Amino acid sequence: MLKNLFKKLLQSPEAIAVDRLLETHSRLVFEGDSIDVKSSAGSTACADYFCSLDLAARALRIDAASREYRLSFTSNYRALFLGETRNYRIDVFAASLGQHAAIWVNGDRFEFSDHAMDLAEDLQRHWKELDCLLDHWAVEDLGEPMQAERIEGLGRALAALDAAWAQFEHNYVLELMGIEEKSMQCLVQAVQHECALQLLEKQCSEEQAVHVPGYAAEFQGLVRCISRLNSLANFQGKGRDDLSVDVINVAVQLRKCNLAENRADFCSADSPAQTLAADVVDSFNAVREYLREVHARLEWVDPQLRNNSGLVARLCDWEQSWERGRRYVQNRRLLESICDLVEEIRSAERLVPELSAMCKVCDAELFGVLPRLLLLRFLDEPAKQQELLQSLLPHRFVEDQQENSGFMPGAELRALARKLGKMRLMLIGGLPLPRLAGAASTEVEVQLILIRRVVIGLDYDKVQLGSSATESIEDFLRDLGTWSMELQRHCPDDWNGFCAILMRCLTRECWHDRKGPFGI
Repeated sequence: MLKNLFKKLLQSPEAIAVDRLLETHSRLVFEGDSIDVKSSAGSTACADYFCSLDLAARALRIDAASREYRLSFTSNYRALFLGETRNYRIDVFAASLGQHAAIWVNGDRFEFSDHAMDLAEDLQRHWKELDCLLDHWAVEDLGEPMQAERIEGLGRALAALDAAWAQFEHNYVLELMGIEEKSMQCLVQAVQHECALQLLEKQCSEEQAVHVPGYAAEFQGLVRCISRLNSLANFQGKGRDDLSVDVINVAVQLRKCNLAENRADFCSADSPAQTLAADVVDSFNAVREYLREVHARLEWVDPQLRNNSGLVARLCDWEQSWERGRRYVQNRRLLESICDLVEEIRSAERLVPELSAMCKVCDAELFGVLPRLLLLRFLDEPAKQQELLQSLLPHRFVEDQQENSGFMPGAELRALARKLGKMRLMLIGGLPLPRLAGAASTEVEVQLILIRRVVIGLDYDKVQLGSSATESIEDFLRDLGTWSMELQRHCPDDWNGFCAILMRCLTRECWHDRKGPFGI
């Protein structure tokens, strides 16, 4: 047998190496005419064969081709391709098969050069020559005089394959490094803008820095780069590329609490305006903090930006905050509506402690109460709440013929308002003296009755009401319940997003913990 013949001719290490080379070669898995490197069995067999190639070359004392070019690799690639060892890798071989003639990174297609493809073909040519040689050895049984010649031929084939491999590896990795540099250009530019802003901010206070020449341009450049990064990396969100600077500018101005430009209630510490503006500013600053941290770790960043979980988390948070800011902070009338509604709910909490308890624990029943409270406030103060309710139920508003481009409540909303007015008059007429705790007047008592009925369904035994008044309240609340369901179901995403904002404003909680440990 050929195996026994080798052991007679060669020294033991050489015999073992060649025998293993033949054995692992026979176990290679093929997919058509090509080596299978994709399946688990195929990649395992290929890895074993590569180890056997290196072992045989060393056993036959074949010098490896120079790998000094690896010194020019980046640290990541130097960690993969160690020193002067042959280090035959499956991914390099797969690229030479033509399976990776082009790659996609961050949505862009990159093609390897013609020179790289020529080197790949040369590597495959030498691979096939060695393949044919080993195939002949496996089936032929020539006499011993032919074995020395065969060993010389194997040595030449291994040396030629190694030289072709080194040439392709060198060119392939250099081109990969160039592709990675291009794919990370947006992140690098963002880091550069952040460094420039830091230098300007260190020269003077933050308020003064905005007036320094060049600051606005650097700031806008940073925002554009972050927007571009978001479109490339934020696969968990929408990946928007229109995260403009105007939202952050409005939020910053609100945070400064300039009473000459802002309403007084916008500047109080517990104002919804401050809560929403702080969310935008803090989220953007968290992205800036990431850029400062990653500056010294750029080589650790995966060029496929979506694979960097720390970056994706920051961008996802910023995109959501920007959308909240665009909808609620930039729109001054909508922001005024939210501030008014929050103040009304806080007043209701003081009158009905059960509502306060619901808010603290985010009771499930609360989310059936909130739409009713919004509708009640709109019916009481339509001018203050129209912008908000119209954003949630736009189809319930019609063009106001008396005002250009203005809108007014539709007939159904106006009918509900009239029903509320009649019910109030009926109750006020039947309640000459305040009877409920916290009611300073009959009007306040009527409002308290409504709120308690909406929140906890208070029994009327505590208030002497006639049957007609009770029936009037129940009739109105049934209609209010129908409108409440419509408010929640017309556009669930909008309503749920608004509820999240409303709860944050009521509880004064942050959207995210942005002080956690840094992650790439």
